[in-house]
Amino acid sequence: MLKVDIKKELADFTLEVCFTVERNVLVLFGPSGSGKTTILRSIAGLLRPDGGSIVHDGRVLYAAESGVFVPPRERHVGYMFQEFALFPHMNVRRNIWYGVKKHNQDATRMYERLLELLKIGTLADRYVGQLSGGEKQRVALARALMAEPAILLLDEPLSSLDVATRLELRAELKSLQELWDIPFVLVTHDPDEAKILGHNIVFLDKGRQVAPQWT
Repeated sequence: MLKVDIKKELADFTLEVCFTVERNVLVLFGPSGSGKTTILRSIAGLLRPDGGSIVHDGRVLYAAESGVFVPPRERHVGYMFQEFALFPHMNVRRNIWYGVKKHNQDATRMYERLLELLKIGTLADRYVGQLSGGEKQRVALARALMAEPAILLLDEPLSSLDVATRLELRAELKSLQELWDIPFVLVTHDPDEAKILGHNIVFLDKGRQVAPQWT
């Protein structure tokens, strides 16, 4: 279980949230600028909250009171950025392997499994500029999962895709979460996406949790 109970002073408001995530998908839903990405960055350790705590399966990742702040590289958190953050000078294979510390048989099996699950086996030698939006999304997801994270964070992973590709990848994301059996925390401002993907939904407005509301 991931428990997030944090406070962060931002330019226009104070972010203050408290929620838990089991081994399922929790969606952070709300308009742009409501604090969703700030929450992801806090969980990943890319941003330090001003108060509260973040705990995963009993391991304290952040605690203001005791001064604990586990650095990002030690949190075992996968982060799929909205813009995918793939390296254009690397082919698909090298992008997926980037950051993997051990190149052993287990890692090779994981790589081959991801290529099969995400249907990107034929893309291994292509460069980022040769990929469609949906292919980039799959490669970015493969890279995030290749590190075998304990938590996966996804910042509007489907927002830049066409409708047909978005519908296909929604189903794939749900299947992958069930296979990996880890907490997924997903940001979106698309109500349909939130309803389909989220086992639980946290509604946000200007940094505060609010009653369910659909735009």
